[in-house]
Amino acid sequence: MIKALNEVEVVTLFVEDLASARAFYTGVFGLDVVYQDEASAVVRLGPMMINLLRREQAPELVEPATVAGSGSGVRALFTIQVADVDGVCAELEQHGVRLLNGPVDRPWGRRTAAFTDPDGNVWEVAQTLQGN
Repeated sequence: MIKALNEVEVVTLFVEDLASARAFYTGVFGLDVVYQDEASAVVRLGPMMINLLRREQAPELVEPATVAGSGSGVRALFTIQVADVDGVCAELEQHGVRLLNGPVDRPWGRRTAAFTDPDGNVWEVAQTLQGN
């Protein structure tokens, strides 16, 4: 085990339309942009940051691997703990966000709902059910 690998600082999402992605994360999540240029926008989510990077700028970060195009299928799920999944879902719907699934009580003691950003990155909101 490498003990130094214990804190996520930045998650980089490869996006097709930077303006649309920035609008989603600032408008729906209410996040502040802490840096931006013509290739990226960085927003703060609690103690970590999300780097929204234009897809065409991504290859140099992952070479020799390739960057998957949008519509290639889900590759990750990011979960945000919330106190009230149903309340958050109502707010998401007010912002025009459609749920993929949920809210649903899961057998592992969480109530969850999932949705996507404009580039298909999947986010989940989850609350701990009583007794768990």
